[in-house]
Amino acid sequence: MEKFFRLKENGTTVRTEIIAGLTTFMTMAYIIALNPNLLTGFDVGSALWNGVFLATCLASAFAMFCMAFLANKPFALAPGMGLNSFFAIVVANIAALTGMSYVDSFQSALVIILVEGIIFIILSILNIREKIVDAIPLGVRLGIAPAIGLMLMNIGFGSNAGVYSETGGPFFVMRDFFGALTPSVAQTTMGSGYSTMVLQVATMFIGLFAIVILAKKGVKGAVLAGMLVASVIYWAGAAMLGQNPFASLATASFVPPFGDMMSTTLFKFNFQGFLQVGWFTAITLIITFCMIDMFDTIGTLVGTASRAGMVDKDGNMPKMKEALLSDALGTVAGACTGTSTVTTFVESASGVTALTTGVLFLACIFIAPIAAIIPAAATSAALIYVGVLMLMGLKNVKFDDLDQMVPVSLMLIGMPVSSSIGHAIGLGLISYTVIKVFTGKAKEVSVLTYVISALFLLKFFLIV
Repeated sequence: MEKFFRLKENGTTVRTEIIAGLTTFMTMAYIIALNPNLLTGFDVGSALWNGVFLATCLASAFAMFCMAFLANKPFALAPGMGLNSFFAIVVANIAALTGMSYVDSFQSALVIILVEGIIFIILSILNIREKIVDAIPLGVRLGIAPAIGLMLMNIGFGSNAGVYSETGGPFFVMRDFFGALTPSVAQTTMGSGYSTMVLQVATMFIGLFAIVILAKKGVKGAVLAGMLVASVIYWAGAAMLGQNPFASLATASFVPPFGDMMSTTLFKFNFQGFLQVGWFTAITLIITFCMIDMFDTIGTLVGTASRAGMVDKDGNMPKMKEALLSDALGTVAGACTGTSTVTTFVESASGVTALTTGVLFLACIFIAPIAAIIPAAATSAALIYVGVLMLMGLKNVKFDDLDQMVPVSLMLIGMPVSSSIGHAIGLGLISYTVIKVFTGKAKEVSVLTYVISALFLLKFFLIV
């Protein structure tokens, strides 16, 4: 192990790296429960939910094994936050557009992830992923993460945890609870569901504050711990309301549900269904997923490598090609098993960290029933916190530069309102291009930006 992973050369030991892997796992483990909930619309316990749960564990583990053995880098990988929410929205839109079932639409959307991964493998081998990122305007690059953050917060507050009652539903926290004129109006509107709504609100905010306080105290795994705190609050409250939050465990099986994955997500690519969305939509969706993943991955790799002293005197990270290739292979594995884009998260010192974290993700295939009882309100707390973290990217935006602020502003409002990352990016690119062209700076716009802007214009206005 010492010889293969060059531990002494990286200034670390096996013990240090295993502990780092455990710590990294604790910071990421919330994704195991959150990802299948988001991708299936909280259809907990369904065959699709079970398939996505296993895909989350297996694809993440595979990607981290690639990172460990191909690149000997300590980066951990898992389905990306923001991209999974957007994927779920795309699936719902495909279902509405074509009339297909949610499962068929899900399988159609997996084609996007497959194509994206294959494109990334080719671009990684040819060493041109970074060049493509550099061709995108800085303002658009800086605005994507904060805009996704607002979208995640909107999902967490707005549509993640719904309540039904005899008066209808779903009722949501921000719209129906905080949006009500008075508590009595909210109670009248929700009927018997009002008590559950109060429990949802308490769970969400207690979980959020727990995560923030633990994070500020430097506690590793703050998100996971906060979700557990919120879950305990919800379980206790549900019991007081006469509900049994653990009812599903009575008939649960801890045997990994491979049969469900094989029937719903494993190599289940619905190419015919995917083509029903139309060529322009298909192309813009693929471009959107590619752009976001490129920015996330390269930004994480370069940023964390620089902070950890993994770059050479010219600022380049050794084995960057292998690291990017591992990320691309993880995305293809995610598509083949049944989850959204797998992307790079965090780091430590050597590939042993990635290997350890991957083994732990793989071991989680046996805990599907436990993940299934995590309440929606607890995951909302995690969504909101992640959204806040992503908003911090605004500190890099030059607020007195209209070339940056106009695209960023349009994306900030466009993503949460339209629920489309792609359309918001399109608005940002189009606005940047128009401003540059009509202020005599057309040469500052890259050819790629012109092409993508034109594609989005066609997507927005061409009726086919």
